[in-house]
Amino acid sequence: MARRAANNPRQVRSKSCGCTECIDAFPLAEHGERKRRRDCVGSWQARYRDPAGKQKARNFAKKGDADAFLDKVRTDVRERRYRDPARGQIRLGAWWTTFWEIEAKKGRITTNNRKLGIWRKYIQPKWSGYRLIDLEYMELQKWLSSEVPGFDSQKKAKELLIALLEEAVKDGERISVNPAAKLAVTAVRNKKHPEELKPPTAAQYDLIHAALPVYYQVILRDFAHETGMRPGEYAGLRDHCIDDEERVAHIKEILVPDGGRLVRQPAPKTDAGFRTVPLTDRAWTAVEFMRAKWSPARTRSAIGNGYDLRVEELLLRGPRGAALNINNLRRPWRQACDQAGVSRKVLLPSGRTDWWPDIYHYRDRVTSKLHQAGVPEADAQAMLGHDRAGKVTWVYTHESEGAREGVRAALNGERGLRIVS
Repeated sequence: MARRAANNPRQVRSKSCGCTECIDAFPLAEHGERKRRRDCVGSWQARYRDPAGKQKARNFAKKGDADAFLDKVRTDVRERRYRDPARGQIRLGAWWTTFWEIEAKKGRITTNNRKLGIWRKYIQPKWSGYRLIDLEYMELQKWLSSEVPGFDSQKKAKELLIALLEEAVKDGERISVNPAAKLAVTAVRNKKHPEELKPPTAAQYDLIHAALPVYYQVILRDFAHETGMRPGEYAGLRDHCIDDEERVAHIKEILVPDGGRLVRQPAPKTDAGFRTVPLTDRAWTAVEFMRAKWSPARTRSAIGNGYDLRVEELLLRGPRGAALNINNLRRPWRQACDQAGVSRKVLLPSGRTDWWPDIYHYRDRVTSKLHQAGVPEADAQAMLGHDRAGKVTWVYTHESEGAREGVRAALNGERGLRIVS
């Protein structure tokens, strides 16, 4: 082992000190008169080498503090617990670039786009110029509570900030602790009345469908309303996925929006999304209509980077032959809901407008219909593409349309238990 330097820590000569050594280093004639003194007041410089062997130094006002620092840093280097303070001086914006280079490869396109939106809208404008070591819990909590509106936005901003700073802790401990780890969401969660969660009634659906353009009646009334598929699933449905003999549709890929473009995603929303959906007579008429209109190719092209949509293979398309997306589906849907007089719009605390009914309510309608017909939950789970059967009932199943009248009649004494012989 190399011998330690005898003059470590050493006192750094100062232009403001009047001791003999400092005057020799900085003569009075060149650097101005100073009061002479016996003891030097210069700082103490502790020198050490990091695990890579690079020379580093840090100054202290007292020799005892410098000695204590050297003892600690030598122990940390020896036990592989050393953390270079300079590594924590990177700005959060620069650290995001490093973090996102890896993070963007982990999740699905829609998840990554949501994270990018949270970063650009909330975190970047406020914190990108701060160094990692300057981020403090209380300031982060004040920002989250006062500048990020709404429960969902606060929750997502908190989760992303925790993940971002946790990687800095893991990366050679750029920071020793995660200041965002104990952030609390203070916004009140928007709780909806059961009436706002229910899908439209059969009569309301009839009004909406009658108000739809004829072409979209085939897509929404005849296909989505009958199958309960997610919009991305039937938008990405290709003709080779239709089994004519069994009259079923195999869900193998979806279309998702990505920054204004559509992308083929090689898997549905969840693993359970890979499934086979039986088609009703009405849904089959929609398949035949689209085949007659577009003559889709039965080929199965490779997904590649996802941006080559191969529209010629798609079964359901827009009125001009382009691929469907959630925006060109919601536009005629909302217009029809307005025309039918069933729309409700609620301004949320986050500033976003919540619309009822939503195009996704078709899934609720199909689930409730299966439940009321006595179809086992496991079968409903398989058709709708959920990991847990219980969640299907919890999320999508609602009271039957005649439930209220039945309860009222029972309370009025108009009906009761019957004795069956």
